[in-house]
Amino acid sequence: MTAPITTRAGKRPSATKRMIIMLILVGVVLFLIFGFGAFRNIMIGKFLATLKNPPQTVATMIAQKTSFQPVQTSTGTLIAEQGADLSSEVSGIVSTITFKSGQDVKKGQVLVTLQPNNDQALLAQLKATALLDRITYQRDLAQYHAQAVSMQTVDTDRANLASGEAQVKSQLALMAEKQIVAPFSGRIGIRAVDLGQYLAAGTAIASLQELNPIDIDFYLPQASLRTIHSGMRVQVSVDAFGTTPFDGKIIAIDSAVSTTTRMIQIRARLTNPHDELRPGMFARVAIDVGAPEAVVTLPQTAIAYNSFGDTVFLVEPDKNPPKTPARNQPTQHAKQVFVTLGQTRGDQVAILKGVDPGDQVVVAGQVKLLNNSPVLIDNKIVPANSPNPVVPND
Repeated sequence: MTAPITTRAGKRPSATKRMIIMLILVGVVLFLIFGFGAFRNIMIGKFLATLKNPPQTVATMIAQKTSFQPVQTSTGTLIAEQGADLSSEVSGIVSTITFKSGQDVKKGQVLVTLQPNNDQALLAQLKATALLDRITYQRDLAQYHAQAVSMQTVDTDRANLASGEAQVKSQLALMAEKQIVAPFSGRIGIRAVDLGQYLAAGTAIASLQELNPIDIDFYLPQASLRTIHSGMRVQVSVDAFGTTPFDGKIIAIDSAVSTTTRMIQIRARLTNPHDELRPGMFARVAIDVGAPEAVVTLPQTAIAYNSFGDTVFLVEPDKNPPKTPARNQPTQHAKQVFVTLGQTRGDQVAILKGVDPGDQVVVAGQVKLLNNSPVLIDNKIVPANSPNPVVPND
């Protein structure tokens, strides 16, 4: 048997003392576990309490009203005032080609002729028949006056003469159809036929376009009918010539609004003395509507475009700034506000609601801001704010 546990005094510890010691040890362990957790949370809370939203450096400008011309804009396609794909009315073999690709031609100029074949011989035959019919008619008419022939004979001769002359005119028209002429003056395109080629009726030989003046077709919403009218001045720009404007005026407004798009077609005419503009070009159209208005304008970089609404950040002073702020210590904060935008002009956009003249607006650096973020202002570099920006030359 195992000997019983005894103390130094030779006595066995009581169950009560062992229970007390165990509870003390458990209490110490629990204190260490939960006490450390509580201490950690307290220290984390104190650390987070010392953190502040760091100041952000931004560029600002003072909002002010400027004269802003309302403009109606659209896109359109340039078309020739007169343009056609030239083709032959009859079939035949190409006999002569009297133009070069890209050449300017005059109205009535012969461009292509087809082989005449026996057209001249047939014409001579028909003319001889018509001549004989005329002689017969004149002789019988004289005989009629001498009461040698009846009126019926004269009427038959007159009908034969008219038929013979009509056949001559028909042959002349057929021969004319074998000559393709320019229906108007303009610039002809790339030649699509060759000498000796069989040309079927309706086959295109080239495109002829009148380049000066030149028209542009574009569409505007139906609401524009109250501000747009014939004779209004338009400015047109095309990518090929950068920002160079081409002046023109509205010459026609369609008589009906499209039931599909609720847009109305407008046609304007431009002068094109150097033949720079060509039919088919994509172009942008700007029309000045109404009188200039005084509105607040800001650089487009100041606007935060969002699906829930467009916003800007205004800079406002803190309500309780320190009396002696430390260096680089912000005393202003950013306030986010919703704005209603108008039309754009160059680098600028019109602000219809949300910003008043005199407000200090963040124009650069707002992407890192939150509402009420402290800000430091540095206007050494500000974004472009020109109504008519120009691309600098290299």
